[in-house]
Amino acid sequence: MSVVRPVAFRLLHTNKNVLSSVGCVRHATTTTNLKDFLADNIPKKQNEVKEFRKQFGSTKVGEVTVDMMYGGMRGIRGLVTETSVLDPDEGIRFRGYSIPECQKLLPTAGGKGEEPLPEGLFWLLVTGEIPTQAQADAITNEWNQRASIPNHVITMLNNFPTNLHPMSQFSAAITALNSESKFAKAYAEGVNKSKYWEYVYEDSMDLIAKLPTLAAVIYRNLYRDGSTPCAIDPKKDWSQNFSHMLGFEDPLFSELMRMYLTIHSDHEGGNVSAHTTHLVGSALSDPYLSFSAGINGLAGPLHGLANQEVLVWVTKLQEQLGGEVTDQQMHDFIWNTLKSGQVVPGYGHAVLRKTDPRYMCQREFALKHLPNDSLFKLVAQLYKVVPDILLEQGKAKNPWPNVDAHSGVLLQYFNLKEMNYYTVLFGVSRALGCTASLIWDRALGLPIERPKSFDTPGLKKLVGAK
Repeated sequence: MSVVRPVAFRLLHTNKNVLSSVGCVRHATTTTNLKDFLADNIPKKQNEVKEFRKQFGSTKVGEVTVDMMYGGMRGIRGLVTETSVLDPDEGIRFRGYSIPECQKLLPTAGGKGEEPLPEGLFWLLVTGEIPTQAQADAITNEWNQRASIPNHVITMLNNFPTNLHPMSQFSAAITALNSESKFAKAYAEGVNKSKYWEYVYEDSMDLIAKLPTLAAVIYRNLYRDGSTPCAIDPKKDWSQNFSHMLGFEDPLFSELMRMYLTIHSDHEGGNVSAHTTHLVGSALSDPYLSFSAGINGLAGPLHGLANQEVLVWVTKLQEQLGGEVTDQQMHDFIWNTLKSGQVVPGYGHAVLRKTDPRYMCQREFALKHLPNDSLFKLVAQLYKVVPDILLEQGKAKNPWPNVDAHSGVLLQYFNLKEMNYYTVLFGVSRALGCTASLIWDRALGLPIERPKSFDTPGLKKLVGAK
């Protein structure tokens, strides 16, 4: 049965022509070198965009209201992000593929697990094509070879005080890696702008490769008495190496990391971390500086801290109501939460109007691997009770759970209990989407971003208000 694609995707990608059990899948490329693929295909995409702009450049897309301007530009269509699109009804699509499709089509770790490899998703985000196993394995090999960290960055991390938040440490370390930037060096030497994407690609591959080691050093310094992470094992994939450097040897935890790092990687271009990375990169700041800025946005409580807030709330519910919780007890607890002016964390989304597919794949993982865990049972019970209450209340446009309603519970099950660290995991994952977009930003020659703004008197005058 053919997979129905969003209209915007069908217009740009009509050449997926190899049949698959879940739809039309393109596997046209045989090279296992991602940079070679880009060198062959970027000129084609540049011409496509050039012709599209030549024909439709003056066509209006959407309308901007005063509420949009005061409301955080929400709903304004003003960005091009090639890597993913968020559909209100279908959820996230990575280059046109839903999460269930990615789970079926992307390469896995073989006998080590069934979840998709983030390496394969990165290939998809960059190229628009589902990779072969050999192509995903080639990314693994490249990242393992690029993973070394400069001594000055390790020294800096080891000298940070233990009361410095892990996200602050993570951001600072990424900024300090700017010493390794091939793009910054090439730009200083006057490289032609047609070559910008090549150096952004090199920095992006280096950055992604190094992030697990940075994150592991931070984790061990803060929560494991400063013990040194194990070395990168060239026989292990990106997620498995990360898991082992953190100190988790359970193969099932590596499986969780493969899923977690895949589903948190990208969420189109308007979220804070992706947009900030794009914005700073538009000034031709190198990928290290650009992604570090995005990480600072991700650290905010309205973005990357949400799963932590969910876990705190669920734990509070469990403490107050005790062991077995009836649906009526939960019903009363939730209503008391709402009547006190608080929200139910993990429910609702700025764009989605259905249960987040990222929530559902985590739920399926839990049903398969930890069905009797007490916290998971509570989360599953909330899924049964909360939406009807929010619909009854009548304030929520989307009463369904989002990705953050589930992820913390899974991490707790495997004994990664340090909630302040969860956003670092999110950051490691989000690098996949942010850097894939940066490569295409420079390949397409996107200019510095500089929207026009108004003050309130000027806006009143513009709309004829008195």
